[in-house]
Amino acid sequence: MSVSRWRIRLTHETAEGTAAGIYGIIVSSAVLVTAHAETAYKLDIIVVVTLIIYWLAERYARIIAERIHEGHRPQWHAVRDQLTHGWEIMSASLVPLLVLLLARAAGAGMNLAILFALVTSTLLLGLAGWRMGARLHPAERLVSTLVASAFGVVMIALKILLH
Repeated sequence: MSVSRWRIRLTHETAEGTAAGIYGIIVSSAVLVTAHAETAYKLDIIVVVTLIIYWLAERYARIIAERIHEGHRPQWHAVRDQLTHGWEIMSASLVPLLVLLLARAAGAGMNLAILFALVTSTLLLGLAGWRMGARLHPAERLVSTLVASAFGVVMIALKILLH
């Protein structure tokens, strides 16, 4: 596999990678809102395990769907290809999880640290919306950014209302 192909996957420059990254940030934010852990590192573990389960379920569904629609078992290379894609669902969530740990280490309470992580997630979603709208009219790009950010804003509101 070429170095440029790895670079594309790691920087989320494919449509699938971008979608997986956005999905991962939204899922990790939902877990941050709803999970009850006593420590930041335990909460990070809960988020990472949840994202791994989501990644495995999504990859499994793609492999099974391929078998159903093509009428035969997928070849090993197709299975391998599925298992080497979609990791952005986890990698995009690393920054908010790091913010959670750093905020706690700096002395923030657990709820405030989670709020910092959710704000970080919201900023990342907004950035993704901005990048996705790069070829749009400026007003449409703004809408793209606001819609993407709205997912994070809803998570912040849920955190505030539920706790």
